[in-house]
Amino acid sequence: MAASAAASTVAGISSARAATSEMVWATWDSNGHPEYVADFEKQTGTKIKLSYLSSEDAQFAALKTGSAADWDMINPSLNGSWRYIKAGLLKELDLAKIPNASLMYDVFKNTKKVQNDAGKTFAIPYLWGLNPIIYRTDKFDKEPDYTTLFDAKYSGQLAMRDYALESIAIAGLVAGVSRDKVFTMDAKELAEAKKLLIAQKPHLRTYWQTIGDLTNLFATGEVTCAFSWRVPYDELKGKLAVGMAKPKAGVMGWCDCFAMPADLPADKAEIAYKFIDYLLGPDYSTNVARIGHYATTSSVIRDKLTKDEQATIFIDDMDVMKNFMWPVAPDNYSDWLKIWNEVKAS
Repeated sequence: MAASAAASTVAGISSARAATSEMVWATWDSNGHPEYVADFEKQTGTKIKLSYLSSEDAQFAALKTGSAADWDMINPSLNGSWRYIKAGLLKELDLAKIPNASLMYDVFKNTKKVQNDAGKTFAIPYLWGLNPIIYRTDKFDKEPDYTTLFDAKYSGQLAMRDYALESIAIAGLVAGVSRDKVFTMDAKELAEAKKLLIAQKPHLRTYWQTIGDLTNLFATGEVTCAFSWRVPYDELKGKLAVGMAKPKAGVMGWCDCFAMPADLPADKAEIAYKFIDYLLGPDYSTNVARIGHYATTSSVIRDKLTKDEQATIFIDDMDVMKNFMWPVAPDNYSDWLKIWNEVKAS
């Protein structure tokens, strides 16, 4: 009996330690505000330490080189997950441990982009939205489009994201490549996109890496137009004359996924499962919808939001997802990265 009691005590201590352990989540600064994860920390006693990403390419490289050994949970994109899966960087997921996954919208629940060739799942889509052009309405006579980002008339006031996939695709659209082919451009089309990006570079104020930095540049008047996330619009609306343009050439849709590094220990994986279930549950979904103005992939709170709240996060009409351009990292993405590095070095 004493031995059993001792074993129970040890188990209790181990459980308590697990409950109060720290988990490091590598994510975007728009997805991982401390207030978004506060409820999870209260519920589990687990501290979520936020490690903000600068780009998905940097995240992939850090995992591949082993320089991100402290990351317990990571944030690949839906359309870039195949790179991580192919490289063996992710842990296979047990969907039975994620009950809220059953509440995901079908377009995300049924996607094969998070699976390997054998149909095993390695990532879970959890957050999505669109990336517009944010601009100062008092500085522009008409709503800008992608060509505006290359216009010498606004030299020094423009910004692009430091991300090869979207930036090269935008240059492809400006060069006349159709939206259905822009992520599969051939060598000639990529060369034309590269020329445009090199010509654009002198007109840019910066290539932004974090959305907080870009928001500050808008607030100080250093940038008046940028390919962006929607954060600067939400942060500065009512303080400055800002608008959010959705280019007719194609609005860039995005979807972030939750995943675990392949070598994550079993005890931490159990907490990570609870965390992804939380991300698909009502607490996170409500906070990120009403504070961040983003939608999760789960329908858990949709009917509880007002029509205006639904419209703000683009879930009033679910067909909107079909109209997005979903960035897809092509098989020759290493060529895109080479071009992007050459553009920045030019």
